Amino acid sequence: MFALSRLAQRPLNVSLKCEPALAEQLREMHAAVSPGYHLNKKHWNTVTLDGSLTDRMIKEMIEDSYDLVVSRLSASRRRALGWRPDVIPFG
Repeated sequence: MFALSRLAQRPLNVSLKCEPALAEQLREMHAAVSPGYHLNKKHWNTVTLDGSLTDRMIKEMIEDSYDLVVSRLSASRRRALGWRPDVIPFG
């Protein structure tokens, strides 16, 4: 799992996996980023989509979360997903 959200909630929140040091840095820099709600707060941030963060920044956080999770899968599962860490899907 790389993202978790209650889609009916307003404003929409999404919890995303994150490297611990970056997670803390994002929380300090942005009021819309807080420790993961009901998750391991060291590795997860909850992002409130209230318009204060750019779409590009949100997409990068989603991509980073996905990459963190997929990078820890077996090589055969990564190949089955077509995952390539050097490819930027939102570029």
